[in-house]
Amino acid sequence: MNVVQSVDSVALLPAYLAAGTAVLVLLTDLLLARPRATIVVAALGALGTVAGAALVGAAGERRTFCVGPDCSWIFGGRAALVAAVVALLTLGVLGLSVPALLAGRSPVGEYCFLLACSMTGGVVLGAAGDLITLIVALETLTLPLYALVGLRRGSLASAEAAVTFFVVSVVATTLTLLGAALLYAVTGGLHLDRLSALLAERPELRDLPLTTAAVAVLLVGLAFKVAAVPFHAWAPATYDGAPLPVAAYLSTASKLGGLVALLAVVQRALPADQTGPVLALLAVLTMTVGNLVALRQRRTVRLLAWSSVAQAGYILAPLGALALAAGRTDEARSAAYAAVMAYAVFFVVLELAAFAGVTALRPAGADGGMLDDLRGIARRHPWRAAAFGLALVGLAGLPPGLAGLFAKVTVVRALLDGGAAWLALVVALNAVIGLAYYLRVAAALWAPTPLAAPADVGGATAVPVVGVVGVVLAVATVAAVVLGVAPQLVLDLAGR
Repeated sequence: MNVVQSVDSVALLPAYLAAGTAVLVLLTDLLLARPRATIVVAALGALGTVAGAALVGAAGERRTFCVGPDCSWIFGGRAALVAAVVALLTLGVLGLSVPALLAGRSPVGEYCFLLACSMTGGVVLGAAGDLITLIVALETLTLPLYALVGLRRGSLASAEAAVTFFVVSVVATTLTLLGAALLYAVTGGLHLDRLSALLAERPELRDLPLTTAAVAVLLVGLAFKVAAVPFHAWAPATYDGAPLPVAAYLSTASKLGGLVALLAVVQRALPADQTGPVLALLAVLTMTVGNLVALRQRRTVRLLAWSSVAQAGYILAPLGALALAAGRTDEARSAAYAAVMAYAVFFVVLELAAFAGVTALRPAGADGGMLDDLRGIARRHPWRAAAFGLALVGLAGLPPGLAGLFAKVTVVRALLDGGAAWLALVVALNAVIGLAYYLRVAAALWAPTPLAAPADVGGATAVPVVGVVGVVLAVATVAAVVLGVAPQLVLDLAGR
């Protein structure tokens, strides 16, 4: 066997562009020391990463860092989709951050550098072909967020959220690495496709207690990353304590990264009959607990955080069909994997629009505030409130939010194809529960204004931010509408 690894620089182009963006941001901040120039460089780098991912992905699958048939980097249609979505989410979050950055609430150079580093991890994650690359990419995506959550000057809540996020993430990383080490001890392999082949060729390995422990520990470690119940407690406090744009990134790009990592190991490495029951239980607990607790929330970001937990349950649900023999046929598995990826893309677009709506309706630099703060705000800012309301309706899975509607239909169809009608019923019941709080918030936007308007942070009555935040809100809303009209495009890319 040839032990010399081949290197295809074209396949690595999206990663080069993302990492180069981080370097250029540092140099621009050092040499020019102009916040606007630094922000522009970061934005252009994100756009360049999107273009690079699209170009490389359109040329077909490319592999590099290969030893024999095993490759550590596989850049195909799904990897291009993940890289482009992560880069676009980074661009959107950067846009939401502009008012706070220009106001000096966070250091611009450090903020843009950390965001670009996290984007690099997301780009690499989609193309990872072995467990080491996967875990390193996931940590590259996550590590900068510890600092970003706590980067807001003079905010105790931000510092507390950063510490909470750090401690939980260390535990999650430790468990993920332990699971990977145990799998290596059992099989002697780390490449995802190699692991799958070894466990299929030698059924006796699957019956070993060490293999069961490895699969369980690895799944638990990744479940922390996606905030699946019961490994979710860190998410609401972290989201609420972080600056609004960072909370948006945690709820979209970071969650997408965890889901991509989980899908990669379930689809390509781990035995379906062992992962299916665990994922079915996680999906039921996650969507049910997330929706029930969201009903009681009074703070805007906490409600979005708990709804994000519930949405993770919907995303995991198709993988629960693997618990049944009917869900493990080639056709049913392909439908389940495509449904997971497609729902994740639909969700992050709608979630970004929701956070952009909150940011656009709140004063510059303020946190998400209370739900009562948004009561009647559509009378003063109808278009921004309408966009926010559309995002909420889409997350609920109702028209005219067609992206959210097709996302839930895709999940239910995948479950029915896999013979998991009971899990499809659980999804439908939870979707009904979710209507209660999504529609309550949407209706409150047009409700009569309270007699005494709630005071802003610090007692100011600042006007909600406009400009680039409004542009991000408009683009995210248009993207949600376009995806709702042409959902098959996402399904095709997700299934590749």
